[in-house]
Parts: sequence; C-alpha cells; structure tokens
Amino acid sequence: MKILVTAKRVEDPESKIKVKPDGSGIVQEGLKYKINPFDEIGVEEGLRLVAKHQGEVVVVSIGGKEVQEQLRHALAMGAHRAVWVNHTGPVDQLGIAALLQKVVEKEQPDLVILGKQSIDDDQNQVGQYLAEFLGWGQATFASKVESMESEQEKNKVPAIVVSADKKSVQVIREVDNGLATVECQLPAVVTTDLRLNQPRYASLPGIMKAKSKPIEELTPAKLSVDVTPAIQVLKMSAPPARKAGIKVADVPALVEKLHNEAKVV
Repeated sequence: MKILVTAKRVEDPESKIKVKPDGSGIVQEGLKYKINPFDEIGVEEGLRLVAKHQGEVVVVSIGGKEVQEQLRHALAMGAHRAVWVNHTGPVDQLGIAALLQKVVEKEQPDLVILGKQSIDDDQNQVGQYLAEFLGWGQATFASKVESMESEQEKNKVPAIVVSADKKSVQVIREVDNGLATVECQLPAVVTTDLRLNQPRYASLPGIMKAKSKPIEELTPAKLSVDVTPAIQVLKMSAPPARKAGIKVADVPALVEKLHNEAKVV
C-alpha cells in the first residue's frame, strides 16, 4: 500500500518566540525549526503500517527551500521519497488542503496521514478540509491505548489497523468522554494525536541514505491551485505578562489570601 504523510516545518518550541514591534508576525532571526511533532508521529505510524503491509511512505511538505530539511528528516526515518510544493508566500488552511488534494490525486495513496494540528498555529483544520475536498472518509485524533485485561500481559492495541484486504481502516480515537473506534473505507484520511506512538530516531545509515532519496518539486501553478489566502492575519500580539507571585509565611496566611483576595475558597 502507499501512504502519504505530511511534514510541516514549525518553530522549535524550545526557541524564544517574539512578536515583531508592528505586530505583523514573529521575529524569525535566530529561531530553530523542526518537523511538526504531530506530523513526525504520522511518519512513524506510516512506516509501521508499511512494515506490516508492504509498500511505500511518501512524505510531502509545503514551503520554501528550507522545508527540505524536514523532508530529509522524514526520509532519514525511513520514508521512501518526498514531494516538495515550493511556495514561499502566505497560505491559509484552505490553500494547504487544496494543494494536498492535488498531490493526493497525483500520487493516488491508499491512506493519508496528517498530524491533527501544527504547533505553530494550532488550527486543526487541514485534515478535515482535505477529506471533504477528496470526498473520503476521515478519522481524526488517532490515539494509542493499552489492553488492561491482565497486569502480566499489557498487550498494546494498535490505534490504526488496516484490514488484511487493505479495503478499510479502523482507528481508535480520543473523544470527550474516552475512546471511540471508527472504521473507514480506504482510501481515507487519518490525523494523529500525541499518544499514538513514539517516533524513532533517525539512524546514521538512515541519514546517509536520505541524501540520495528523491524529492520531487512541484508548485501551486503546476498543480493549478490558487493559494491566495481567504483568511488574513491582521495583527499578532504577545500575551500579557503574568504578575509576580508572592510568598506567605504559613498555611493560615495562604488560606486568608485565597479567601479574601483571590476569592477562590
């Protein structure tokens, strides 16, 4: 089977994010970048499924030349080849989904796996838009669970299971009150949650092999997609600074302040 997985480039959460004085965006100088953690989980899950069912994992990213770093990371993990949609201008979630739709139609994968959201804007929209544009079934927030039938045998139950005939996929997903299992006919779109798996480290042989794996370059024009944003960010601002805390002498003083000042007890 063929699995298409996204690999968005995002700011490393360990970096200190600063908003530009004019509020037009963030200061990018000095920032470090990495593959979106939710997408990295998707790459790992794709590799596990292909190891079981045979086939290939194709990874795709949208952005300028710098996104090749994240594509090479996914290739070093074990992905077979990559698709780079070269676009340096602004693009919103509808535009991303439209570009991915064309890539999917070109690649004809059996399954598309995306991170449920990216950690830079936390939109959680592209997977749902993509499924709608394609007319495919979707299963969001795929999450791993463990069988608790026996303390001696905590058998791990896969959260994404492709049927033996490769015609359907079952997904265990998180919902408000627990877990739900849904089944979709393939091809389908699945989005991954943080607890689905632990992505592997890229080995040195994998890093060396990634240098020679192919990256196909596409553009919005070549895909016949108008990526003019329908949504525009007018201004960004940093959250207000938190007030400094205070120390109290003892528990009675703490209770008194919680009661009289904070009004929480």
